[in-house]
Amino acid sequence: MKKKSLAALVISSMVLISTLVGCGSSSDSTKTASKKYIIATDATYAPFEFKSGSNYTGIDIDILNAISKKENFKYELKPMNFEGIIPALQANQIDGSISGMSITDERKKSLDFSDPYYDSGLAIVVKSNSTIKGLADIKGKTASLKKGTAGATFAEGNKDKYNLNLKYFDDTPTMFQAVLNGNADIAFEDYPVISYEIAVNPNSGLKIAGKKVTTSPYGFAVNKGKNAELLKMFNDGLKKIKADGEYDKIINKYIKSK
Repeated sequence: MKKKSLAALVISSMVLISTLVGCGSSSDSTKTASKKYIIATDATYAPFEFKSGSNYTGIDIDILNAISKKENFKYELKPMNFEGIIPALQANQIDGSISGMSITDERKKSLDFSDPYYDSGLAIVVKSNSTIKGLADIKGKTASLKKGTAGATFAEGNKDKYNLNLKYFDDTPTMFQAVLNGNADIAFEDYPVISYEIAVNPNSGLKIAGKKVTTSPYGFAVNKGKNAELLKMFNDGLKKIKADGEYDKIINKYIKSK
């Protein structure tokens, strides 16, 4: 009788332990699944991110939506000025950023980047009636720049070479307006951005002077050494949407192949 009671007690204990372990695993799984990432974007950067009505849309937003569905993670979009994104990442105020950010060696010192999701490059932007045709014509000119961008970095690095006068602005529309108003002769902007602007607004008064002056890949960014799981999910999801054709559909929706 005692043996049967002892055996029953052992079995009951094993069941209880198994139940508790199972509950712990379920709790951890639920905690992971319920986590919501705060992801920043620059909302004035068509065709990559911009506001349409009350919603945000664009290449970056569509890519993020597609990847989050593939990898089953939740996120909250946080629109902000581009120049504030890297400081916010470094302060862990946001978990990641998809904002047409060029992958550079300098940024790699403080950020971890995903695999490149788009190959971009800089273009010289001028008024439609400008005689500037390329880099050879920009000496002594005033350049309109968006703070914290690859265009600003390029202009700063070549300021002495081309004797440039630099003016800074917070967003892309204001930067372009300076060129249109005659307050600047040129602007440096990512090629797909100005190509899209001219395509959707043929009366913009702007044009591209010559060919790309640089090439640069865009990447999803997180603070260095942080959010490795988010970075991995982005990379895994990017591979999936490229493999099933969804990536090409997103790009072609905003940038038509020539």
